[in-house]
Amino acid sequence: MQVEELRARAARRKFAIQALLIVGVIVIIWSAIASARINLTALGITSGFGFLERSTGWSYSFSLIERDINDTYTKTLWIGFQNSVFVGFISIVLSTVLGFAIGTARDAYNLSIKAAATTFVQIFRNIPLILQVVFWYAILIHMPGPRQAISVGELAFISNRGVMLPGLNVTSSIAVGMIAFSVLLFIALTISKATFGKKLILWFSGSILALILAGVLFTPEGESILSIPTLKGLRFVGGITVSIELVAMIVSIVLYGSAYIAEVVRGGLQEVPKGLIEAGQAIGLPQRAIWSRIKMPMALRTIIPPLGNQWIFIMKATTIGVAIGFSDLFYIVSTSITQSGQTLELIALLMGAFLTVNYLIAQLTNWLNASLKLKGH
Repeated sequence: MQVEELRARAARRKFAIQALLIVGVIVIIWSAIASARINLTALGITSGFGFLERSTGWSYSFSLIERDINDTYTKTLWIGFQNSVFVGFISIVLSTVLGFAIGTARDAYNLSIKAAATTFVQIFRNIPLILQVVFWYAILIHMPGPRQAISVGELAFISNRGVMLPGLNVTSSIAVGMIAFSVLLFIALTISKATFGKKLILWFSGSILALILAGVLFTPEGESILSIPTLKGLRFVGGITVSIELVAMIVSIVLYGSAYIAEVVRGGLQEVPKGLIEAGQAIGLPQRAIWSRIKMPMALRTIIPPLGNQWIFIMKATTIGVAIGFSDLFYIVSTSITQSGQTLELIALLMGAFLTVNYLIAQLTNWLNASLKLKGH
């Protein structure tokens, strides 16, 4: 009886301490909010989210959908969110593919391939990301003008106005829908049990087929499915124009992120027991089969957790676009704060957006990690 009474007292004591702690946190948060409201009122600044329905009156460099200077703050912030997720998704996919290639090369037996991969990692991992963004942006703005643009097979052009590429002759809303489909397909294949190579092939072929189908179904009558950029006067018309800010962002984030992912992949490959590799060699498997059927499947169980951290880091790295004027969510929020003065509300929206996206990435990583666990573990 005395032992049970002591346990009950200890339980009540723990509950009381936890309750006091929760109450204390609530009081502190409420006091901070009340103090902020008083200070904002004293400065003549109204709080709340009513400003979201006001027109912004300013423009920005990039958008996936149609935009206008009379757009509301709600639509402008939504466009910034789309831009951040768009850059983050492309950077994550390309960084993962390049990182796996470089990481595999770091584990190669060929010394020249291994040295080249090591040099890549040491260069791009040790230069700050913001310096890489500024470096690539400086190179791009000093490219030739549209009339002297660098031509790639008369289909694509590179100038100081950006990179002009062939594109489907569809509306921007259809293009955004295809991007969303590609993202969902990537997530679905990521959690599937197919091999890494099959996942990559299925994602690439599925995205291409979806693009072709969209072009066939949604191209206006009397017009060609493919729109080729053509020089008219001092600018290119038709096709897809990728701004130099977007190109600089993707190139720098992909190079930087892939260097870190390569080290994660290399570490995972080196964790594979040598006995398994020797067993594969003993039964006559070629090196490619050993890599795809033994080393990579086993290494993925070590690679996935830190790989998820790198995906989250890459998504957060999209905020460096403010350094070169790319209209990501951070840039849009910064400009909105200057124009509207609603600092607390806009920062709260920014934090909530990144918290949501990165939480979803973390959940995807946990799901993928759980699906790769060996039975019994």
